Amino acid sequence: MKTVSLEIDGKKIVAEEGASLLDVARTAGAHIPTLCSDKDLAPSGHCRLCLVEVQKGTRKRLVASCVYPVEGGISVKTTTPQLDKNRKLIMELLWPTAGKVAHECGVTSSRFESAMPDCNLCGLCVRYCNEVAHKNVLYFKGRGVERRVAFVPGGAIECDSCRQCWGLCTGGFVVHAHGQAALERPDE
Repeated sequence: MKTVSLEIDGKKIVAEEGASLLDVARTAGAHIPTLCSDKDLAPSGHCRLCLVEVQKGTRKRLVASCVYPVEGGISVKTTTPQLDKNRKLIMELLWPTAGKVAHECGVTSSRFESAMPDCNLCGLCVRYCNEVAHKNVLYFKGRGVERRVAFVPGGAIECDSCRQCWGLCTGGFVVHAHGQAALERPDE
């Protein structure tokens, strides 16, 4: 295995080339909040909470650490005033479904009204259904503020009998979805 040297929050780190920046930073002791990350799922970058500042040469940029592979010679900051501000804004947009993670980011209320108060659209249920359970009955429908989790035709019955993803839901949405209008059922 090839290794690379980088700096995370002022510490020199040697990591396996290609490892995610999120995993390497956490191993180095950094706390980076996430909503859409799970050990059983491929990284997706949906929630954007895992943003970190990466500097390579004179160029600085914010990247989703869960999908950014480590590379040699970079300097990473896991907390800055700009990162804190971005995370708080994300938490406000996801309020009230972000729960514990919102409080970790210092957010206890929001300036925004949520169109889906039971779902933060993290994608954990959709991804678990497709990648791990291989049921493929959930998907994202729509774009932007119209985006929703929906069942494929006949999917609600399969979901009721499977329930494997229910423990992943950060907002409690999946567990309550069968009695709520927020989850669309195109098969009904």
